[in-house]
Amino acid sequence: MRQPPVGGAGLALAVFSALTFATSGTFARSLINAGWSAEALVIARVGLAALVLALPAVLALRGRLPVLRRNLASIGVFGLLAVALAQVCFFNAVRYLPVGVALMLEYLGIVAVVGWMWLAHGQRPRRLTVAGSAAALAGLALVLDLTGAGRLDPVGVLWGLGAAIGLAGYFVLAGRVDANLPSVVMASGGMAVGAAVLLLLGLVGALPLRASFGDVDFAGQRTSWLVPVAGLVLVAAVIAYLAGIAAARILGARLASFVGLTEVMFAVLIAWLVLDELPTLVQLLGGALIVAGVALVRLDEPRETPAATGEQEPALAADR
Repeated sequence: MRQPPVGGAGLALAVFSALTFATSGTFARSLINAGWSAEALVIARVGLAALVLALPAVLALRGRLPVLRRNLASIGVFGLLAVALAQVCFFNAVRYLPVGVALMLEYLGIVAVVGWMWLAHGQRPRRLTVAGSAAALAGLALVLDLTGAGRLDPVGVLWGLGAAIGLAGYFVLAGRVDANLPSVVMASGGMAVGAAVLLLLGLVGALPLRASFGDVDFAGQRTSWLVPVAGLVLVAAVIAYLAGIAAARILGARLASFVGLTEVMFAVLIAWLVLDELPTLVQLLGGALIVAGVALVRLDEPRETPAATGEQEPALAADR
């Protein structure tokens, strides 16, 4: 029997990863409407996902404990910035904005990396990167729709831009991770750190921790709160991360991250089908410009082979 092309399998996994990541906002919406705080949502999502991924992480670490010890600080910063900050800001943005719009704002973090690398490291962007950044910023202006009927809540916009900062931190940190540290260990460890810190801050009263354990409205039906929580943990975290890791191994982080841009499209489609929530035509056009701009920025990145970079395992293509 003829075997399917490896590249086709990698592409399918990358699209599946983007699709499953895109469900997070829709699952979260039902819990937020039922009174959950964003911080409680993140603790439930990443804390339980970290437990599920703990066994694969331990197996991946066999014989690599020294690698773990020298990367503890990196895992800690990753958990605080790329997990806790990014997800708390995104779920708070979903409280005020349509799911698709919140995700469009978060993806501006990839463009923010360009500015960071220029200011902090003197890496002047090339023409294609400048063009992509300009397109993304023009898209942002359309998404905000400042003069139209779809004008957005400024509080939600600020949360969305906070999520962009967290996503930018993810890409900066992922680019510096030890090549010998398995991606599943980085993901599981970072999620465990993020959940633990948020839980500690919540217990001392520094962050709001609210959760309700009755029935919730999801997809037009009353159902147990366990349904969206299970979706957040198993579908939007565990399955999404594992599919993303597998796709990055087959396609490489660069191509996998390009395919990951379809998450925005999937998020808008899922929110429309499940929540009857759709951005305006102007905002959709702005989202298309943001995605196109991000794609140009990614396309302009230097092509480096694993042998040249010393990379043994591609980093995850996106956070979420």
